This record gives sequence, C-alpha cells and structure tokens, in this order.
Amino acid sequence: MSLSIKSRESCELDLLSLGECMVRLSPPGSGRIEFANMLEVWVGGGEYNVAYALARLGMRTGWVGGLVDNPVGALIRNHARSAGMDTAHVVTLPYDGVGREARIGLNFTEVGSGVRASVTMYDRGHSATSRLKPGDVDWEQIFNKRGVRWLHTGGIFTCLSPSTRQVAAEAVKAAHAAGTIVSYDLNFRSKLWSSAEAIETTRPLVRYMDCLIGNEEDFQQVLGYEVEGADASGELKELPIESYKKMVRKVAGDHPNLKVIGTTLREVHSASVNGWSAILYNAADDTFYQDSVPGTDQRLFAEPLVIEDRVGGGDGFASGFAFGFLNGALIERSSKGKQTLRYGQQPDPQSCVNLGTAHGALLQTTRGDTSQITLAELERIATGGGARIIR
Repeated sequence: MSLSIKSRESCELDLLSLGECMVRLSPPGSGRIEFANMLEVWVGGGEYNVAYALARLGMRTGWVGGLVDNPVGALIRNHARSAGMDTAHVVTLPYDGVGREARIGLNFTEVGSGVRASVTMYDRGHSATSRLKPGDVDWEQIFNKRGVRWLHTGGIFTCLSPSTRQVAAEAVKAAHAAGTIVSYDLNFRSKLWSSAEAIETTRPLVRYMDCLIGNEEDFQQVLGYEVEGADASGELKELPIESYKKMVRKVAGDHPNLKVIGTTLREVHSASVNGWSAILYNAADDTFYQDSVPGTDQRLFAEPLVIEDRVGGGDGFASGFAFGFLNGALIERSSKGKQTLRYGQQPDPQSCVNLGTAHGALLQTTRGDTSQITLAELERIATGGGARIIR
C-alpha cells in the first residue's frame, strides 16, 4: 500500500514538525571553542529543520516545541516566522530570570576540518521543550479541525525527558488516528539517552508511523536491528549497502504499516570530504530506490562531497523526500533530453529519493543547521545538474 496523503485543499498545513529548537554557537570557520573570541549564532533543531526547509521551498509548515518568554526565545520565533512557519501551537513558558525552570537550549558546535571531526557540546538541560507534558498541545485542534497532511518528529525530541516521550506518543497516535502521514527520524543521540532506553521507548511507537528515517547507527541503536559489516560507531569509509537493504527488509517485514523507509549513506573520508548517497524502500512495490542521475545508473554524487558544515544533512534528506511525496514529484525527460520535475503526479519514489539526497547534499554546502537552499537549486541538482557557474 502506498502513502495515502490528504489533499492540500483539505488541510491548513502541509507539514507540522514536533521537536526542540536550540540556539547554536560556533566559532567562525573551523575554529576551536576554547580559543574563540567571537561566536556565530545559528538557530536549528532536528525536527524544526525539516519544517523550516519546506517553508523555504514554498510549503505551508508549522512547528510545535517549547520556548521561553525572553529575547532568546524571540530569536527562534522570529527565525521561524521569517520563513513563513506557523508557530500558533508553540508552548511558551514564563522566564524566571535565571533559567531554573525553563530556558532555551544551547549547543556549541565546532565545524571539523580534515582529520579533526566536527564536535557538538550540549548545554540544553531544563529546556522549555523538555518541559512539555501531555495535554500541553491541543492535537484535536491541530489534526482534526485545522488539518495537517504530514507530521514529522523523531528521536531527538523523544529522548529529551520522560514527559516528551509521552508527548511524542500522544502526537503520533493523534496524527495516525486523523489520517495524517507520520514520519519519524530515529536520530540517536548517545549523550541524551542509552540505546536500551531508545529501543524500549521507540519500538511501541513504530505501529503509528508511515515513514521511518535513519542512518546505519540509528537503526542499530534505536530499534535494535544489526547491519552485517557495519560499525556501530558510524565512522565508516565503505558502506555495505546490500546489508542495509537486508536490514530494511527485516524492519519492513516486522512493521507492515511502514510504507517508506529512508536511509542516508555517509562515507566519512574526513571531516571535509564525505561520500553521500541514500536509499529509499517503497513498500508498495517492494523495491529499493537509490539516488541516480536520471536515465543512468550513476549516483547523483559519484565523487565525494566537499563539506562546509555537515550538521543537518539528514534533516535535509528528510525534508527533500517529504517534499517529493507531498507534491507528487516526477522527474521526466523532455524530447530534447533535458530532465525536468513535474508536480501533481502520482509520487515517484525515484524522484523522491533524488530530491532527498540532493537537498541533504546542498544543505551541507552552507553554514548552520537550517536550509538556505532554493527550489531552483534543489530541482537542478535532483535532476542531475552540476555546479557549473550560473550567469
């Protein structure tokens, strides 16, 4: 069975994301935190990034999370609104002047270079989003009265606190009952919870999901599925793709409600150079699709990517393929041999994985967590275009 997506006309929002948004502080370039005399300020968070990217691509999106009533909370709200995101259901908590009760989470991120890996240090305890509890959000109003075509959430939100685990369950159940597509990015964060906690919490939620997203480490640590030949550290130079496919088929067989499973494939040659690809399993035809230049067997990125900032690449993939499914994307070849994207068709899994892979790659060419990519850029790369100068 393929994805059954509500019509645009029947809903106020194309996609809603549920998750934490933080403020990221980074030294310029590839500088070190301990030697920094200035820090760049960026806004972002795993689930939030997906809604932000789709808003930039012209879609009606919203975000649900927690903020505090101070200028740092306003910074995040303003960032969301600047892209046109709906923030009507954000839960705003009073600021006590210190942050004992609730605050905006921070992360300090060093962008790696060469053999020195990128590093993120969290300062997110007692965050407003981690304080969310069941009943704080009116899911009936959101899914049944306003209408939402697609809900996106994931492991970063779920792992924040015992109460966010309950809110995640509340949200996916309500969305599923309303006929809203549910996508979930496994996104394992070892600094926030253990693999055992992740597995215990996540497995009961899978029955309410339509789309599952994750890399090699995520499937191992969050759902407990082993990949033959894969290193649990995630620092791989070669990826056993056939082993991934075998693992994904096992996941799909155990959870027949899952209609799409997306897996990013990252080969870490260095912090600055990564191989980048993705596969998408489509349950409707029991087929795997890997990104490719239309009309060929060549990967979109035959050569490794030169990375500016790898943070958010997986969110870029998630938003790109959701864009394809929500818009009924289909890459077609014209009579002159030019590849073009058409919309309003029966969604084509090959076109959707191309859009996801291309968007994830493009997102890693810029600084910060959230997308700075335009629709024209995405369409050019997804259809096999290159980096030739545009005049």
